[in-house]
Amino acid sequence: MNINADNSQRVVINHHDLPWIPSPETGVERRMLERQGDEVAKATSIVRYQAGSKFQMHTHDLGEEILVLEGTFSDESGHYSAGTYIMNPPGSAHAPFSEQGCTLFVKLRHLGPDQIKREVVDTHSANWYQGMVDGLTVMPLMQQGSGSTLVRWAPQTYFNTHRHYGGEEILVVDGVFEDEHGRFPSGSWIRSPHMSLHKPFSKEGCTIFVKTGHLLNEIT
Repeated sequence: MNINADNSQRVVINHHDLPWIPSPETGVERRMLERQGDEVAKATSIVRYQAGSKFQMHTHDLGEEILVLEGTFSDESGHYSAGTYIMNPPGSAHAPFSEQGCTLFVKLRHLGPDQIKREVVDTHSANWYQGMVDGLTVMPLMQQGSGSTLVRWAPQTYFNTHRHYGGEEILVVDGVFEDEHGRFPSGSWIRSPHMSLHKPFSKEGCTIFVKTGHLLNEIT
């Protein structure tokens, strides 16, 4: 199965417009943003656990990143409320579940040998740092390798025109993110290819998950 598998192409999707696709486990569904493979796949998805649903123990050969969007996600290591970021490194294993239900942003099978230690960040308590322009603050998430970052835009914040060496991936967590290509409300997923150019801003304010530089060696 290939869905938006050509990383040389810009893709814009609001996941709220996509159908929920059942997974092999009862009560766990996915909205597929990009995918290369079948059940074992390199993939980016929105994943929803119904209350009481669970996955069997499994191994992530090439790692996993999770951002909890709603509810509480759990595994044998703990319980993770909305706003928690988790990086499970290559070779890690777990048996996830959700007692009350949850919605997650999940990236599978894209990490490398430089990501070796599990990371968990509570974005409600972690530090924000001043960004490159007034009104922009950033929170580093993944500390190993090509990192992921949470970026918060105050209302009426404008950034300079710039290119993304190695591409850029954005999930709009809340608010409205904009650039000269359009207006992207909460739930929007934007993948921009290597050396893409834009001038982003936010009139209303927003929070976005950002990953940059990871598409350079994935152009098909």
